[in-house]
Order: sequence, then C-alpha cells, then structure tokens
Amino acid sequence: MKYFADTGKLAEIEHLYSYFPMSGVTTNPSIIAQSGLPLSKAIEGILKIIGNDAIHIQVRSERAEQMIGEAKKYKAYFDLGDNYYTKIPVTEQGIKAIKMAKDAGMNVTATAIFTQQQAIVAAVAGADYVAPYVSRLDNISSHGIEVVSSIVQCIENANLPTQVLAASFKTVDQVYRVTECGAHSATVSYDILEALRKHPMTDISMEQFMKDAATCYDIEL
Repeated sequence: MKYFADTGKLAEIEHLYSYFPMSGVTTNPSIIAQSGLPLSKAIEGILKIIGNDAIHIQVRSERAEQMIGEAKKYKAYFDLGDNYYTKIPVTEQGIKAIKMAKDAGMNVTATAIFTQQQAIVAAVAGADYVAPYVSRLDNISSHGIEVVSSIVQCIENANLPTQVLAASFKTVDQVYRVTECGAHSATVSYDILEALRKHPMTDISMEQFMKDAATCYDIEL
C-alpha cells in the first residue's frame, strides 16, 4: 500500500514526512484553496518537503487541449520529472485529455471517479492511477468500498497496468477496507493518516514499558 497525503497544508505535510512512510502528495483546487496559499507557492513548498516523491496536480481547464497545455505548463513551471502526475477529471473532455497526455509522455491520475466503468474507461485510455471517491459514494448510498473492490478486480481481470488510488475517506476503517480489497494506494487526509497509527492500547503498553525500564535498564544512554 502506498500512502499519499491529501492535503496542501505545508505544516501537515512536513509533520507527516517527519515519520510516516509517505509516497507523495495529491492536490486539487479545493485542497489548494484550503492551504491558504496560491498554487505557485503551495506546490513550491510541497516539493521542498517531499523531494522526488510523487506530486499530483489537478488541472482546472475544461477542454482537452487546454488541459494538456495546463499540465505541460505546470511541469515546466515547477521543473518536474517522472514524479509528476497530472490529475484529470473523467469528463468527456478529460478522457480525451488522458489519451493526449499519455501520447505526450506524461503521467496521469484520473480523478472524480464514482463508477466502475468510469475507472475502466480511464484505465483503457492510459491513466496510471484511477482515483475513486469512497466517502462521497457512501454519502449517496452507493457503497464506496464495493466500488473500489470492483474496480480493482476489473483492472486485474483485464491485465491493465493502472493502479487504484482510493480517495475521499472519513474513517480509518474505510482506509483499512480499501487496503483489504486490494487498492494499490490511498490518498488520505492529515487527521486520518495520524489516526491510522494510533491505538490506546499502544499508549498503555508504552506507559508500562517505561515504568518497568526504570527499574532494570541500567546502561547509561
């Protein structure tokens, strides 16, 4: 499982990168807006923290040709290499842009996916990642985990190289369940990533270890 930080807040990313086994950061217009920084400053700050790990930057254009121009602009502006993934929504123009982006040698993350067929179409078009939204599906009684599981199975059955990047989580259990059903990666908010590694019994165990260590660990540090 690859873990991506679904945040543009630099303090959150810096803290996660101080200890968590991160694979990169995903962004979109909403995430950048929540960061409080303009796109240029937000991405610049993120790159200083994550180094050569993956950065996913979503386009805002609506026409395929403009999407490709925008994606190329970001690649050049931030001097990005193979760690750059252009995020493209699976609209009609987006599917067209995915094919164009792959022809241009760019990595692509297909986003705003809510159905199995959207994911498969994007995968066949050449997307490196497909990003189904879990909680947003659950909120409309569409069973996000089941959709992710079905997408994983369809991609494996078709022997496609595309990876599933599950997104939109509200609970740790949702992350666990997409891991269990075979999702290759997950992009997760700061709060839930922090909660993933926590358990009250771990804290209780550590308290007892420290008490016992004080009675018998006699080697000076």
